[in-house]
Amino acid sequence: MRIPQYQQVLFLVSAGVFMSTMDSSMVNVALPVLMKVFASSLAATEWVVLVYLLTITVSLLFWGYFSNTIGQGKLYWRGVLIFTLGSLLCTLAPSIGTLIVFRLVQATGASMMMAMGPALIKSSYPPEKLGQGLGLIGIATSLGLMSGPVISGLLLRWAHWRFIFLVTVPVGLFLYIAGGRLLRNLGRPDTETINRVQPQPFDRAGGLFYVMAVILTVLPLSHATTTCCQGDGMRVVKMVLPALFWMLFVWWELRCPRPLLPVRLFASRFYAVAMICAMFSFVVLFFVLLLMPFYLSKVRGYPPDQVGWFMMSVPLCVFFVAPVAGHLHDRIGARIIATLGLALCLVSLVLLTHLEMGTSPSFIVAALALLGFGQAMFLAPNSASALSGVPHEKSGITASLLATSRNMGMLFGTALAGFIFAHQYAALTGGMDIRDFTSEHSLAFIHSLRRTFQAGILLAAVAVLLSIGRGSGKSQATE
Repeated sequence: MRIPQYQQVLFLVSAGVFMSTMDSSMVNVALPVLMKVFASSLAATEWVVLVYLLTITVSLLFWGYFSNTIGQGKLYWRGVLIFTLGSLLCTLAPSIGTLIVFRLVQATGASMMMAMGPALIKSSYPPEKLGQGLGLIGIATSLGLMSGPVISGLLLRWAHWRFIFLVTVPVGLFLYIAGGRLLRNLGRPDTETINRVQPQPFDRAGGLFYVMAVILTVLPLSHATTTCCQGDGMRVVKMVLPALFWMLFVWWELRCPRPLLPVRLFASRFYAVAMICAMFSFVVLFFVLLLMPFYLSKVRGYPPDQVGWFMMSVPLCVFFVAPVAGHLHDRIGARIIATLGLALCLVSLVLLTHLEMGTSPSFIVAALALLGFGQAMFLAPNSASALSGVPHEKSGITASLLATSRNMGMLFGTALAGFIFAHQYAALTGGMDIRDFTSEHSLAFIHSLRRTFQAGILLAAVAVLLSIGRGSGKSQATE
């Protein structure tokens, strides 16, 4: 019996999602080890994550544009190859600097897959099963996130950190070979679409303003405790420049005949809220994913493999909840399910603010599991609500915008959490960095962690309020 094409697409997209999310979760667990191996600061080490997220965030919108001429499937297929090459290069990195550069290559391929994955599901899946299909993608996401910490912990303890990048290479090669025939021709625009969009010039000015705005926002946050450029004048410049480029970007996009960011799509309240809430949800998630491995390894003294088991609590819940959430969206819409998910994320952060040096492992697991439960309840309904309301020719850019929102959340979450924590920790320890941590600094660490999670609570509350106002009922999901 021949497998339907939409199921073949689901397998290929799911496998790519599994590979990229497994890599991401493995690297988060490995950050304390990488800091020790390369004797690098928190600001430098977190760039192993930041450069990955930054590259994806600034490039996703570009892939949405090029999908109209190249084709969604071909872009996804090429992304698999570039990601695999980047993974191989990461295994050869001799220093923290070269590792960061090779992560940029890896992230370029990942961004191509992330941008086109949901669009390929939209293009091939029956409309009445879109939420179910995205829920199944949520299972692949959870499997990658779930297996990543465990595999990373085992490799870090019993093998070598380089294997956390090498392990994705055979998966990537298999996908590239197996998916070539199907993906090269999938989601290819028809002649009418090509004739309509090809003559339109690419929005180079908008792209430049966007890239500069994102980079200038992240750089000051990632160097919170460095001694250079700390005068009052430089502080003003670091605040004014990002704001200036964001305003230039918005101003230009409103004037541009074919903007990089399709502003008209945001005229729908439901569409705009879906994008903004996606960003906030991942800001909150990465507050936890960045800092919890440091708490577990440094304050609690758990070895890497046990840190991996703890962190698996987040995606384990996604595995069970994501398909149910997608099914519920198909029946009742996104407002109730997505808002409930964000509320559970907020409650999880409240629980994590009560961490102490002797907090029981069961409490830690429960708080992390609740975070995963909330993310699973939110993600599939939120994505389906945005994708189901746009025509096919807009599905590529919508998928890119969703992925951009999520990765911008990861990027800003990582940078902001690192900024708040490093600032608090330096203030309590006389300017020390976390790489110089000793047991006598445990109370300072816990206080800094608590302050950081309290900031996350405020952001989660904003997301809940926004989600409540997105509209209600199934009809809203299909606007």
